[in-house]
Amino acid sequence: MVFVCDPRVVAERARSRGIDFALPDYRGRDGAPAMSVLAVPAAAPVSAGKLDSANARHVLAMLDRAADGCVGGEFDAMVTAPVQKSVLNDAGVPFSGHTEYLAARTRTPRVVMLLVGGGLRVALATTHLALRDVPDAITRESLGETLRILDRDLRSKLGVARARILVAGLNPHAGEAGYLGREEIDVIAPAIEAARREGIDASGPYPADTLFTPRVLATGDAALAMFHDQGLPVLKHAAFGEAVNVTLGLPIIRTSVDHGTALDRAGAGEIDTGSFREAIALALEMAAHRRP
Repeated sequence: MVFVCDPRVVAERARSRGIDFALPDYRGRDGAPAMSVLAVPAAAPVSAGKLDSANARHVLAMLDRAADGCVGGEFDAMVTAPVQKSVLNDAGVPFSGHTEYLAARTRTPRVVMLLVGGGLRVALATTHLALRDVPDAITRESLGETLRILDRDLRSKLGVARARILVAGLNPHAGEAGYLGREEIDVIAPAIEAARREGIDASGPYPADTLFTPRVLATGDAALAMFHDQGLPVLKHAAFGEAVNVTLGLPIIRTSVDHGTALDRAGAGEIDTGSFREAIALALEMAAHRRP
C-alpha cells in the first residue's frame, strides 16, 4: 500500500494525536514494502480544518500521480480521500468532483458513479448537476452507454456473473403514463429496451419509491437512479459511514469514501474511518477480480 501525500503533514497530524508515523519511502513497485510513502510536497503549511487555496495544485498533484501510476500499471488501484471542491474552484481550477476530474485525466468519455454499501449498489445516470438541468442530460444515448458501463464493470470489476440492473424513472410514479412527464416513455423505456436487445439484463423504469423497497431490490444486483439525490439518500441511510464510492468506466480502479471533508472535525480525533477502510477493502477485491 502506497500513501501518496506530503509525509511531513501526515507525520505532524499523527504526532498531534499521539501516533508515531514512520513509513519508508516508496521506491518502485518491485520489492516495495507492505506500506510506503510517495512524497508529494505541499505548497504551503497545512493546518487542520483550515482551507488554503495555495495548496489547490498540491491536491491535484496527488490525484494526478496516483491516477497516472494506475494507468501505467504501477499501481493496481487508487483510493481517494474526500476533497474540498470549493478551495480548488477558489484557486481558479474548475473542479466538480473526483469522478469528472479522473474521467478527464484518463480521457474517458463517460464514467458512472456507483455507491456500494448496506447490501446495495446504486449507480447514477447523472452526477453533480443542478436539478433543473437533469432532464436535458438524460438521453437514450447517454442512458445506453451508462447501462453498458454498469453491466460491463459489475461483471469485470465486481465479479457479478450476470448483472441485473433495476432502472428508476425520473418523475414521480415513473411519469404516471405520461401525465407527470414523458421522459419515461420517450427516453428511459426505449433505452432499456435497446440495452436488453444487446443482452443487458435491465428492467424498468420503476417509480423510485417502489424500486427502493426490499422486495424489488432483491430482484436486482444494482439500481440505476436518474440523479444524485434520487438514489444516494437511500444508500446513505442504509450504510452511511461504511459505504464506498466507485467510479466505473475508467481504465483504472478507483474507490473513495462516501462522505465529505468534515472540516469541523479535522484534527479532533473524532473521525469515523469506517468508509475509508471499506474503500480500501473494495479496491483490493476489485483488483483481485481484474487479475488474469
